[in-house]
Amino acid sequence: MDYVKAFLVGGLICGLVQILMEKTKMLPGRIMVLLVCVGVALGALGLYQPLLDFAGAGASVPLCGFGYTLWTGVKDAVNNEGFLGIFRGGFTASAIGISASLFLGFLASLVFKPKTKK
Repeated sequence: MDYVKAFLVGGLICGLVQILMEKTKMLPGRIMVLLVCVGVALGALGLYQPLLDFAGAGASVPLCGFGYTLWTGVKDAVNNEGFLGIFRGGFTASAIGISASLFLGFLASLVFKPKTKK
């Protein structure tokens, strides 16, 4: 049942984003930033953790899950370190994900021949 919940919630998030992409003139970069900001806002309001508990990877894998991870890192760092935690918390919480994406992107560029769009 966990797989079904993850599929339904993740599919709903992706479906809503697809509708947003097709029905508005927003650029994909702005939509990605919007998703991260929605994750931060829902985390700050205390609404994202219950969704994460319910859906698991269906809520943590989309970009709004990344925003929630940034929020939890900043919140914990501010509680432990004070004001300076604002600048360090997000990096600490998401360091492994960012590092992995950079490393795997580099490996993909070595294996495949990157091209620019024409």
